Amino acid sequence: MNVSEDYRNAWESYWQATSDAPGEAIWDSDPSLTAVPHSELLLPHADSGRTIVDLGCGNGTQTRYLATRFARAVGVDLSHAAIEHARRAGDGAAGAFEFQQLDLTDTAAVGALHARLGDSHVYMRAVIHQSEPHARAAVAAAVAGIIGGQGRAFVVELTAESREVLRLAAGGPEGPPPKLRRVFEHGLKPADAEDAEIPQLLREAGLTILADGDTTLPQTEHMADGSRIDLPARWFVLARSGATG
Repeated sequence: MNVSEDYRNAWESYWQATSDAPGEAIWDSDPSLTAVPHSELLLPHADSGRTIVDLGCGNGTQTRYLATRFARAVGVDLSHAAIEHARRAGDGAAGAFEFQQLDLTDTAAVGALHARLGDSHVYMRAVIHQSEPHARAAVAAAVAGIIGGQGRAFVVELTAESREVLRLAAGGPEGPPPKLRRVFEHGLKPADAEDAEIPQLLREAGLTILADGDTTLPQTEHMADGSRIDLPARWFVLARSGATG
């Protein structure tokens, strides 16, 4: 089942209202805090000579870094406006990367991407947790479809504990800080999935967990006391069940 028009429009309006300034989106962290350590967790299981696909790439900050660690990086996002941001940010930058709009619940489009790229690695940061409940299985299936038998995936998702961090951030004396307020104003729902749901969805999609652990996802916004908002999360390195090589 595809995403709803309300969900699609929420993301489109969010990215249309977001400037090109680095860090303007609350999750647009510097790669040194995200894709760099995540790559170090993935690479022991992955062939760096393959393409990596950044699912939910937003404005492409992490995609451009991933292109320095893998043969090529392809950033995809549901939002056309996000892809426009990514292409503007990548214009003139060095590295083998590209961006395209893609609905991860569109099985035909996901299949076409796999047919074009072959078995690829996947990097997916905090996508399932904010997807609509009916669409989450399709998102997990997209990961499996893109990696095929030879690719590997790094998936990191917020845990339920992050809801309390967001509640505290939103409950400051002046309400939510500006970047978090915009997330709520556009109807986006962070940390909406339950902890047990994520590994269950991954396994039901035909994925095997090779490694996992706890982490945090640093944000570009701060608490009222000035401390950075770091959201509790869990990471997974994945392969297709029965995959070899």
